[in-house]
Amino acid sequence: MGQATPEIKQRVQELRQLLQKASYAYYSLDAPLMEDAVYDQLYRELQELEVNYPELVTPESPTQRVGEKAASKFSSVDHNIPLYSLENAFNLEEFSQWQQRWQRHLSPNSAVDAEYLCELKIDGSALALTYEHGILVRGVTRGDGVTGEDITQNVRTIRSIPLQLNFPEGPALVEVRGEAFLPLDIFEQINQERSQAGEQLFANPRNAAAGTLRQLDPRIVAKRRLDFFAYTLHLGNQDLDHTNPKSQREALEFLQKLGFRVNPHRRFCSSWQDVRDYYQDWDRERRNLPYLTDGIVVKLNSFVLQEQLGFTQKFPRWAIALKYPAQEAPTRVEEITINVGRTGALTPMAQLQPVQLSGTTVQRATLHNSDFIAQLDVRVGDTVIVRKAGEIIPEVVRVLPELRPDGVESFQMPSHCPVCGQPVVRPHSEAVTRCINASCPAIVKGSLTHWASRDALDINGLGEKIVEQLVDKSLVVSVGDLYDLTVEQLASLERMGNKSAEKLTSAISQSKNQPWSRVLYGLGIRHVGSVNAKTLAEQFPTVEQLIGASLANIESVYSIGPEIAHSVYSWFQVPSNQKLIERLGNAELQLATKIEAKATLKNQPVRGKSFVITGTLPTLKREQAKDLIQKAGGKVTGSISTKTNYLVVGEAAGSKLEKAQALGITQLSEAQLLTLLESD
Repeated sequence: MGQATPEIKQRVQELRQLLQKASYAYYSLDAPLMEDAVYDQLYRELQELEVNYPELVTPESPTQRVGEKAASKFSSVDHNIPLYSLENAFNLEEFSQWQQRWQRHLSPNSAVDAEYLCELKIDGSALALTYEHGILVRGVTRGDGVTGEDITQNVRTIRSIPLQLNFPEGPALVEVRGEAFLPLDIFEQINQERSQAGEQLFANPRNAAAGTLRQLDPRIVAKRRLDFFAYTLHLGNQDLDHTNPKSQREALEFLQKLGFRVNPHRRFCSSWQDVRDYYQDWDRERRNLPYLTDGIVVKLNSFVLQEQLGFTQKFPRWAIALKYPAQEAPTRVEEITINVGRTGALTPMAQLQPVQLSGTTVQRATLHNSDFIAQLDVRVGDTVIVRKAGEIIPEVVRVLPELRPDGVESFQMPSHCPVCGQPVVRPHSEAVTRCINASCPAIVKGSLTHWASRDALDINGLGEKIVEQLVDKSLVVSVGDLYDLTVEQLASLERMGNKSAEKLTSAISQSKNQPWSRVLYGLGIRHVGSVNAKTLAEQFPTVEQLIGASLANIESVYSIGPEIAHSVYSWFQVPSNQKLIERLGNAELQLATKIEAKATLKNQPVRGKSFVITGTLPTLKREQAKDLIQKAGGKVTGSISTKTNYLVVGEAAGSKLEKAQALGITQLSEAQLLTLLESD
């Protein structure tokens, strides 16, 4: 092995500076500069250079320490037991090499058979919890692994973290480690609220979880509904009548007994092949989870073996993170276009050179708003890194300015709507630029599509292509015009014969029977989702009551905050909106809640029971089944848990069925559901 050249020395220095900068931003500022996969790639490059040229290794190199200092907004505390990071493997071959390493370390002359406990690697923020005599006394962030931040008040708001252990005669001191995370539906809700408020969006659920944990106001933390999975237990040298867990498997079971939520998808594996199967199974199934996971964690199950193997300077020798391939790719921005939504929001979109990402071809990605573009400094011609946010929506992560062509100018948002040509505005408190022309074809098309959506008026057959034709031919300029359409007018549209026109006319007519809450949601009032629409419809059973309500009356409704109340109040003050309501009333839509006799316990056979629906039911739409369950006193949730009483199973049931079987939850067919709902 030769001497390091000046070029190699310079590269080592560049890598150290970049990794140091990224580590500081991640651990101290909660503002990551790069994705884990990119950081890992740079780290491994530096690691390989230092192995090949050991004379270049220095004590301050990122490979020689655990992490960065904790931020200073909270008080810093030392961990009772260091929080080591995990060594990473990026494929099964590297996992096999790790297996050979620990076997040689433990027994140089012979292979050692071992059993593994595999767990999903949750993409969140690590926490260390301390319990004294069964009471939670401290919650600390990981920090640099040796020192973290005391965020006990915030930790106490996480409902899946017990404040008192289910073990009154338990040990005097218990240390628990785990991952705080944001479920995907909560993450999307938070970003939706931030977008509407003109605030910068969180890049991913992990960033959102980290940012939430470091909020100074615990009320904000409580509102964001973080979740937590426990995965490590430390009891010290205490002996509970010889009942101390002897393995990772027993430790997780013990954590559950103490009152912690433990990931239900863990698997005991007796061989390398079992680990491989687990890894490959979850590479397929992880997209069906309600939270993000970027790999699996493999641990030697036996605590005796763990103790014998011990730790390196950075990692435990007895555990490794086996990660899935990165869902990022470089490509070039060919054009930046503007999309106008139903609220008039102008959203810049990057038109990309086609690139393969997560098994699909990506050709466009959202740039959110002008502030986002300015922050990244995205320009036409730039080479950018794109990823799938939540592995679904393509977005630009960052720009590679060193590859920027000469003479490329900064992008400027248009001063006029690209669809209708009218001037656009950007409210002072928002990051979003908007077209405020209510007659703008883009706004009208978006409003019609929303009106016809499943949670609104549910008009089967009125899709985006039909909507585009209706607006482009000036047959419809508002949702009220839908109810004046004739079969002849619809039949004149492209690919729309008489039979299809008759079906669509019938579907539009049937939508008149949808309840007042759905009509209210279908109006597309900003900040009013389907849940808020139901709440408002219950409080204001007629449209006249809502129109006549004061701002204070609306704001006083439970779960309706000032922003939603102001949006609703303002919408009904607009004369054109009042005319639309009058027109919908003349068309005989439901603008009042039908008065029904209050249900009694006798005709609510599933009162208090929790249901989950999976797959396609034979005759009922999912919303119809949900309504029937709710009328019978039950509630419908989106994910399986230990609190679920019934799983309603249709065709092509997903991973929810497997989870329900594992938890012993009762399964119902559609016919069995209907029989249950009809019982006394």
